[in-house]
Amino acid sequence: MNTKHSEKTNTLSLPSTPYYLLDEAAIVANMQTIARLCELSGAKALLALKCFATWGVFDVMQPYLHGTTSSSLNEVRLGYETFGNNSADSNDEDKKETHAYSVAYSADEIDEVLSYADKIIFNSISQLHAFKDKARAQNIPVGLRLNPKTSNSSFIIADPARPFSRLGEYDKDKIKAVLGDITGVMIHNNCENDSFEAFSASLADIEDRFGDVLAQLEWVSLGGGIHFIAPDYPLEKLADRLKGFSEKYGVQVYLEPGEASIHGAGTLVTTVLDTMHNDKNLAVVDASIEAHMLDLLIYRESAPITSVNAESVEVMPVDQAQQDAADNTIIYGRSCLAGDIFGEYALAHELQVGDTVAFGNAAGYTMVKKNWFNGVNMPAIVIRRLDGSIDVQREFDYQDYKASLS
Repeated sequence: MNTKHSEKTNTLSLPSTPYYLLDEAAIVANMQTIARLCELSGAKALLALKCFATWGVFDVMQPYLHGTTSSSLNEVRLGYETFGNNSADSNDEDKKETHAYSVAYSADEIDEVLSYADKIIFNSISQLHAFKDKARAQNIPVGLRLNPKTSNSSFIIADPARPFSRLGEYDKDKIKAVLGDITGVMIHNNCENDSFEAFSASLADIEDRFGDVLAQLEWVSLGGGIHFIAPDYPLEKLADRLKGFSEKYGVQVYLEPGEASIHGAGTLVTTVLDTMHNDKNLAVVDASIEAHMLDLLIYRESAPITSVNAESVEVMPVDQAQQDAADNTIIYGRSCLAGDIFGEYALAHELQVGDTVAFGNAAGYTMVKKNWFNGVNMPAIVIRRLDGSIDVQREFDYQDYKASLS
């Protein structure tokens, strides 16, 4: 594999498009909000690696977070190696927690998972029975995922409480029967929930149904999906709610911010390769939602445009009522998928070949999902450091594409 890792540079040189551009200053702003919430509430915050695992910026995140949480062997290892401060000369207070969770562990990986984990959370009682003894033999606290069968999610594909869900246990009698085997539970039932009232009501429902279980635990993870970094979110109310919950049940509360950690901190920078007209203006850029912003396709959403030709703009996709405008521009990705569409936009000027277009919200659930569909060039990973310097962290080439297939 001929993957290129570059050294840090103080130049402003940028690679050819496409590339992901991460802004450390924007990440730190999110981190400060998370740290404030933890300070007020007593909760601990763990980075959800399933959302964002670009370890090139972990140095600026570590001071604000208490560790990482994972969804697989590879993620728990990555968290341990790149975020955990687990070197022999690290002070205990510098070390970060590494939580392990998976929908299902295989017998041939559980020993390695446990070698990295500070806590392990099993998705089901059957998995708990299969592997609890191995964890307890290493004095690793064991947890169980609880499914309250209610959620705050507007997307069925992301709803852990969807009908016939496999995500966690819901039968309280069965959960109570294994309380002697666990010290905590994980409850993840929010997705892009920006309503404190909805979160609080959902938590109250959980308390009503499982309060006697919660009172016998040492810790409770309330997962991620809480959009508390929004400028108008009542952070102090959330902190009071979490603190009251923690004190009522005598538990350490954990949060698992993924999108909240990096919201607004990443863009996908592209170049217009071609323009056409088919009842509307069309433009084709050198990236692909299928390959580089897959959630747009999965959730049938569009990407905001943050700049055109390096000039900052605030261009949101047009709504249904605006789609009749003949001068709107539909921006397509370069893959052969007919629906490879970044969105439809009302732009001040028609795009031209060679224009640069940057799409926002390109940090969470992007780099962790990127793929080689159509052999489209993989975006480089570029970081704007706190001092303003540009670090071309990673570039990819044909050898990476070839090596990913055989």
